[in-house]
Amino acid sequence: MALGWRVRAGTTPVRPLGPGQAQWVAAALDRDPVGTCMVGARFEAAGMDRSRLGGTFWRGAGEGLCFAGPNIIPVQGDQVDLYAIADTLRGHGRRSASIVGRAQHVAPLWERIRPWWGPAREVRDDQPLLICPDAPAVRSDLRVVVVHPHRMDDYFPAAVAMFTEEVGVDPTLGDGGRSYRARVTELVSAGRAFAIFDGPTVVFKAEVGSLTRRVGQIQGVWVHPGFRGCGIAAAATAAVVRSIQTWGRLPSLYVNSYNAAARATYARVGFHQVGTFSSVLF
Repeated sequence: MALGWRVRAGTTPVRPLGPGQAQWVAAALDRDPVGTCMVGARFEAAGMDRSRLGGTFWRGAGEGLCFAGPNIIPVQGDQVDLYAIADTLRGHGRRSASIVGRAQHVAPLWERIRPWWGPAREVRDDQPLLICPDAPAVRSDLRVVVVHPHRMDDYFPAAVAMFTEEVGVDPTLGDGGRSYRARVTELVSAGRAFAIFDGPTVVFKAEVGSLTRRVGQIQGVWVHPGFRGCGIAAAATAAVVRSIQTWGRLPSLYVNSYNAAARATYARVGFHQVGTFSSVLF
């Protein structure tokens, strides 16, 4: 269901966009296909249909553009435009789990909206945005397979463990995990979940969380604690990278700057930095 963002007439230059602005939104997303992959995937699947998007695109008086849905994703804009968008969104109360995007866009949005929506549970303001345009620099682990639906009962606990470890919140709380399981099932059914299985145990997992016609964004890279330090991650991630490349997409991901082990793994695979993301988690 689309979130019910509304703007009070005459109080701000910010306006919600509808089908008539689809071409303008498409052009904005296309200028930064890596940085906007998450919202770009939604747009390619749903166009400007708010019920299918799960949210609304907002435009400032200038070139500012922001998506407000389950996550707030600023796409572009200067400080003035992003401040204006923040002023519009803050009056409706927080309805999103995070603000995420390029650091230069997240920072002004969060600065303006923080007095109303803060404090955040965590602010991750330095997350290198990486791409791997060339063949992986390490051999792919041939044990990596696409997760089939019949392995969901094995795969899902690993997805929960990864999410809890990475985000700091158990995704099964609240609704017993129904929403999170539905999302994981969606990725599995689409052939975008990868794993190494040792019997019922998931040794390695990763997903292509967002997929546009140009970019595949990897998420949820995780190695079972009992298998860490065995050199599994790089070769297994390389297998996921190769799959994305065979789909004709550019592999991308973002990682916390303080996660030295993960950054070293991605460097071995052949990723390099093209920007910086920030995430404000509520």
